[in-house]
Amino acid sequence: MRICEIFESIQGEGVLAGVPSLFLRASGCNLRCSWCDTPYASWAPEGEEWTVEKLAGRAAASMLRHVVITGGEPMIFSDLAPLTHRLEALGKHITIETAGTVDQNVACHLMSISPKLSNSTPRDVEDGKWVEMHERARLRLDVLRALMARYEYQIKFVIREEADLAEVLALAGELGAPAERVLLMPEGVEPDLLRERSVWLAEVCRRTGLRYSPRLHIFLYGNRRGT
Repeated sequence: MRICEIFESIQGEGVLAGVPSLFLRASGCNLRCSWCDTPYASWAPEGEEWTVEKLAGRAAASMLRHVVITGGEPMIFSDLAPLTHRLEALGKHITIETAGTVDQNVACHLMSISPKLSNSTPRDVEDGKWVEMHERARLRLDVLRALMARYEYQIKFVIREEADLAEVLALAGELGAPAERVLLMPEGVEPDLLRERSVWLAEVCRRTGLRYSPRLHIFLYGNRRGT
């Protein structure tokens, strides 16, 4: 598996926000989100190949119980399943961060699914050359339903503006996802922008019963790698 960074931090997003965790960031992605905040793991993937044994050894050396496998898109890698089973044997709690476009049988205690809304489509990037590919791949209802059926899950949406809410409600309704499992997270990598969007997004959550997700790592450390 190609890995671009491994670090210990706190989980900044979702229902486990604030939990100290070991992050394994896989490098490579089948999507091209316009607002991607980790281009070094997607648009221009960096990193080196790590064996399952080496990754498991790194996790075993960490005192932290929670391991987050993120990306990029970790579900595209064939080594993911054997890695998760090794981590489970070590007694680790495993979160997998995925867009929910690829399915495989893994060991996972929290499947953190982030379906990409139409706000992710890179219409203004490189004269729109990635639009068709991204649109074709970004939403797989069959995969989303399969992951929701097999794993403890959260569904986390990246929100840019209030107009995104209609798309969220339609998709959550089609999937039959209960409100307490649907999280709305403000898009942005600047603390001031996140604060601005968080104010009205929190009100949206109060009004709809959906859950707000912070981006604690941005507020604490800024937009930098290894956090």
